[in-house]
Parts: sequence; structure tokens; C-alpha cells
Amino acid sequence: MRTQHILFLLFTLSFFLLSDCTHKTDSTEPLPTGATKIEATEQRSGNSDSGSNYLHNGDYINSGIPFDVYKLAFPTNSTDDLGRTGDNKGIPFNFTVTTAANGVKVVYTNCMSCHADRLNGKVIVGLGNTTADNTQDIGALFNTLDVLVQSRYGTNSKEWAAYWPLSRGFKSIAPYIRLDTRGVNPADKIFGSLSAFRHDKKLTWLTTPQYEIPTRVIPTDVPAWWLMRKKNALYYNGLGVGDFGRLSMASALVAMADSSEARKIDARFPDVMAYLRSLRPPQYPQSIDQNLAATGKNIFSIHCQKCHGSYGSNEFYPSYLIDLQSIGTDRALADEYANYPQYNGWYNSSWFNQKPAAAQLLPTKGYVAPPLDGIWATAPYLHNGSVPTLEDLLNSSQRPAKWSRTFDNTADFDPVKVGWKYKIETTKADTKTYDTTQYGYGNGGHTYGDKLTSEERKAVIEYLKTL
Repeated sequence: MRTQHILFLLFTLSFFLLSDCTHKTDSTEPLPTGATKIEATEQRSGNSDSGSNYLHNGDYINSGIPFDVYKLAFPTNSTDDLGRTGDNKGIPFNFTVTTAANGVKVVYTNCMSCHADRLNGKVIVGLGNTTADNTQDIGALFNTLDVLVQSRYGTNSKEWAAYWPLSRGFKSIAPYIRLDTRGVNPADKIFGSLSAFRHDKKLTWLTTPQYEIPTRVIPTDVPAWWLMRKKNALYYNGLGVGDFGRLSMASALVAMADSSEARKIDARFPDVMAYLRSLRPPQYPQSIDQNLAATGKNIFSIHCQKCHGSYGSNEFYPSYLIDLQSIGTDRALADEYANYPQYNGWYNSSWFNQKPAAAQLLPTKGYVAPPLDGIWATAPYLHNGSVPTLEDLLNSSQRPAKWSRTFDNTADFDPVKVGWKYKIETTKADTKTYDTTQYGYGNGGHTYGDKLTSEERKAVIEYLKTL
């Protein structure tokens, strides 16, 4: 189970803060301090049902562990198989069985590795995975799997040929994506590392990286997929513009053969985007004080709505990027693309930016003020997961500098502060401790809630449970 945990929690890349552009804006409203409007870009349409099937059963990764080897190491009787049938019946939600191009049946880690998680005993598709342990050495794991596949089939076998691209991809980027704190994700670094090993137009694999890959890894908190239906740009800093399907499918670079395979995957991703736009957040599972929530809604409309939008029958999302000086949150993630322009430079000169359905990465100096649908379920908070509860988010003076949790997504939920129960630590003794003094892990900024009284915060939190 340890091996399985390491494997499925490392597959992600561009399925990150997806969004569309269907909401109108009120041009008469003055912009909030430090805000820039993110304009809409045209998106391809697709079929939601087809997208759901492709996302959960498809071959967007056409390489993997031979099925027989997988069954030796991992369970095949999981109740969390998302109701899939055939070979995927009993396979955990974060794995998919498919057939490689040479006919070998293989298993790969799918998008739910980072975009689904358990909450209160239930797997929720679209919920960012905040129990991931990306502190492990994925390269060592694949070295072990290499031996298993070689000993069973040999390196001249079809099984080895079907497995090797996935192993090669993960082992090549393993030194650059390892974090030292559990619960956060190295998504941006995964893309930056993979692109260094790919020809920009042909997308064929390069045996040595074409540019120096920095070793520092900036942590990110995986956002909820159901937010995608509102947003006008991808990623926390809004740098992903153009076709969202094209941006999102870049995750397949880990094992993709070349641009011809990319075109096949790209043809299916408008359907995937349609499915993601159909997702909605889970309802808060406990009772809500409706009178208090009504009070909180009024307070929210005065202090929060201008950036985060309104909800209910008159739903409206303004789509603003807030500059670093105004928002004050940890700037390392936003700075990374300016510090290492080879990341976005490669993408913008690559196959991914070719028409039709071109996409680009345009770095910004700020962070998107996100919609708050289902925010009660998405702890921890801020773009780097540095704040464990909504109460702490709205009162910056009580945010813990070092904190830990057990990663039990049922017992750990705090219905009062709304988020994760945590223990305040004095030192970072292990990977379960989040240390906000580390580079990229800071918990400062977004101090707008400090102006509220304790009773006003309580009311706002009660209202946020209803979203």
C-alpha cells in the first residue's frame, strides 16, 4: 500500500485550477485595489458523458505497469473503483487499466491521483488531493518496478516496451519534484521538468535535458475541479490562457510518444473539459445555522463579494488577478516563472501553442481571487496550503507557524473552524509538519478578514458552508 500511495499521488500537471468564461462582468463596478480583469478566451465545446468515460477509462497515458505485475503489488478489489466495469472493476479510482499501442494490458496513474480524494469516508471526484505524500523518491519506486518487469518478461519483451516510457519519464524528473512536506503538490515543477526532456515541436523524448532544471520545488495546494466552470485562466497565478483542453492535456508528456499521439489526445480533451465543467461541489454534510448564515451572507457581500463573486440565484464571478503587493501572500510560486523563463518559453514555442486551439503560458505578478464554491471541503487554504482552517484564514494573527495533522480525512475535519484539526508544532520533526518559515510555504497575506469581529467571522464561516 505504501508503494501504491507514492505512485498515485505524483501524477498531475496541467489539470490545475481549470476554468471557463461564461459569466458576465459589470463594467460599471470599480476594480478592487490591485486587481486586473482576466478576460475570457474562446473554448472548444464537448460532450460531458464522453469526457467522463475518457477521463476514468481512457488511454491518455498509453504506457504503464503490466497488468500482471500490478496485480502482484496492488489490490484489485477496491470499493473505490468509481463504479467502473471490465478490467477497471475493483481497481482504485486513481489507477486505470488500458491497452498500450502494442497490445499489452497496462495500468497507469490517472488524473484522479491529484484531483480526487476521500472526505468523510467518500471519494469525491474533483476534490484536490491534500493527503498526497510527495515526499517520497518516485525514482526509487520505479527502479524496483523495473526489476519486477525485467525479471518477469525481460527487456526485449512487449511488456517492457509498454512499460518503459512511463518509467523513463518518472525517473527522469524524480530528482526535481520531491517535496519535504506531505499534503502539497509539485505540479508546476512536474511540467517544467518534463518539458526539458521533450522536443518542442515533435514532442519526442530527449535523453538529456535541453536546459538546466532548478532543484527547488515550490509547493501548491490542488484546487477543486468544479471551480473550472467559472474561471477565465488556469493556475493560481492565471498564467494559462487560450484553450484549456490543450493546457490540461500536457500531463500526458510523462509517457507520450510524440506529437501524433498528442493530437489524438487533444481531440478528446474538449469532452473532458465539458465533463469538468459539469462537476459541482459536495454539500456541507452537517447542520447549518441558517439565521447565522444569512447574517454572514450580508457581511460577505460587503467585504468579500467584489473579488470572490456572488452565489445563489444571482451568481456572478468577476475573475480578477490581484497583484502581489495587494494580496500579500507568498510570492514564490508567481516569481518562479519569471525566475526560470525556460518553462513558459518552451511551452509558448511548442506544439501546444500551435493553432487551432492554441494555448500559452503568460506569467503574472499576482494570484487569482478564486470562486469559493465548496470552500468548506477544500482545506487547507491559500495557494500553497499553508492555512489549515477558514477561521485561521480570516484571522491572520492566529495562523500557526508550524502545524501538523494526521491526514485522517474523516476524523480530522473541524466543523467549527472549518478545515483540518491540527496540532501546533515548535519544530519540523517530520514530513507531516507544515513549516511556514520555509521558502514558498509562507502563510502571510490575505488579511482582509482581520477587520471583522469574532462574531462576524463566525457568521461568514457559517455562510461559506452553504456555498
